[in-house]
Amino acid sequence: MITDSQPLGTPRTILAALVGSGIQRSRTPAMHEAEGSANGIRYVYRLFDTDHMGNPAPSIGDILKSAEMCGFSGLNVTYPFKQQVMDHLDDLSGNARAVGAVNTVVFREGRRIGHNTDLWGFGESFRQSMAGVRRKRVLLVGAGGAGVAVAFALMENGVVHLSVHDRDLRKAEALAEAVCRQKGAGSASVADNLSAAIRDVDGLVNATPVGMDKLPGTPVPPELLDPAMWVADVIYFPLETELVLAAKAKGCRVMGGAGMAVYQAVRAIELFTGLKANPDRVSACFARLG
Repeated sequence: MITDSQPLGTPRTILAALVGSGIQRSRTPAMHEAEGSANGIRYVYRLFDTDHMGNPAPSIGDILKSAEMCGFSGLNVTYPFKQQVMDHLDDLSGNARAVGAVNTVVFREGRRIGHNTDLWGFGESFRQSMAGVRRKRVLLVGAGGAGVAVAFALMENGVVHLSVHDRDLRKAEALAEAVCRQKGAGSASVADNLSAAIRDVDGLVNATPVGMDKLPGTPVPPELLDPAMWVADVIYFPLETELVLAAKAKGCRVMGGAGMAVYQAVRAIELFTGLKANPDRVSACFARLG
């Protein structure tokens, strides 16, 4: 059984990278390298930003193959590859299999193992930042790779009913069905009308890429926000998205993507190195980069 905290050996040198689109402002390399240094190992972490890798950019399959041949310990994977990458792996951890998305690939003994540290990362951030909030009904905007992980993390954190909205209705339907299979009939539904769905929720989470540096804007019109609701975003570059800023202006309790970024990195570091990462130390490094 492969778990999301399964240790490897403890090599003296770690070579890893983040694969994604529009990731130049990512703080992930600094967090990984600093934690490696604190543990006495040489840790080299690079960015494979497909926006800067030619036209056409190499496929995720080609990137995996090249990284494996060059001796990488593994790769982190972000938008838009979290689901595409699954077609190129040999096995999945329990979290990755349950979520249906991968954000960490470990190369080990000639095999590619996919993990999902987003689920634990968002869940841990939510537990710490949103303690005490009402969570009977929550609206999730975005049903892609990050959205699926967030959905199950929310359900594990006591959400009674999850409404799922996505521009791609099929994705929203598939995620709502998956939540119902695992958590029981009626635990999730599709929100095809965003304006109607937001009226009776305790909080909402943006799990779309809208709000990133390369995709400015907000997936939820600010006029739909109510001061009584809480608002969370998985994006951390910029640290405060347009949605988070609009929610703060309305008086909503907010949670940005920093906590999720830190905690998913903690788990990924452990997977790549076999060492126990220090969340406080990783969080302090993240904060220094601001």
